[in-house]
Amino acid sequence: MTTLAQNRKAFHDYSIEDSVEAGLVLAGHEVKSIKNGQATLTGAYVTIRAGEGFLRNAYIGKYKQASNLEGHDESRERKLLLHKNELQRLQSKTKEKGLTLIPLELYTKKGLIKLKIGLAKGKKQYDKRETIRKKETKRKIERALRQKF
Repeated sequence: MTTLAQNRKAFHDYSIEDSVEAGLVLAGHEVKSIKNGQATLTGAYVTIRAGEGFLRNAYIGKYKQASNLEGHDESRERKLLLHKNELQRLQSKTKEKGLTLIPLELYTKKGLIKLKIGLAKGKKQYDKRETIRKKETKRKIERALRQKF
C-alpha cells in the first residue's frame, strides 16, 4: 500500500471518528498524474447526492505527456465507488450528528487507487490548541529520554 497524497490539515481541523475506503472513477491520464504525485486533497470534501458519493474540489494536475487535454478540469467532481449500505450509513450519520465527510488519503491497493474517507467533526479553536500542546509535550518527553540514553 503506497500513499500517493494525504490531507494532513484534516487531522488538525477535525477529529476523525470513523473511516471508510472507497474507489474512484478516474480517467487514464488522471491515474498517471496521481501516481506521479500531482494530487492534492487539501480543501476537498465528499458529498452524497442521489444515492451516489462524489469527491469535490480535489486537485489532480494534468499529465505532462498526455495530448488533447484542453478541456481537462483539475478540480472536477469525481464519483466514488461505495456499496449502497455504506452510502446510506454515511449519509444518515452526517445528517444526525452534524458530522462531515472529508478525504484523508489517496493510496494504491492491489494496483488500484483508493480513497480513505473520514467521518469527521470540526474542532473548536481551543481543541486545536490543546492538540498542539499535547504533541509538543510528547516531543519534549521523547527528546529528554533520548538524551539520557
